[in-house]
Amino acid sequence: MSDSCNTKKELVPFKERLRTWDFWKPIMFTALGGLGGFLYYHFIGCASGTCAITSNPYASIAFGGFLGYFIVNRPCAC
Repeated sequence: MSDSCNTKKELVPFKERLRTWDFWKPIMFTALGGLGGFLYYHFIGCASGTCAITSNPYASIAFGGFLGYFIVNRPCAC
């Protein structure tokens, strides 16, 4: 079985890593996902309060942020 997913990355000093897209992409997509979760809660939401995710703004933001992060950092398809 060959390992076609190269997940090992070389070590780069932190100051240089701050300037790369690979560092900022997960942060940006997590924030955008959290914003999307809040907008979903605000405009669509759950009026009855029985919905687990959309009845609470914090849960909607956390779930949206998780989805945003997972879209960017999904496991590679081997």
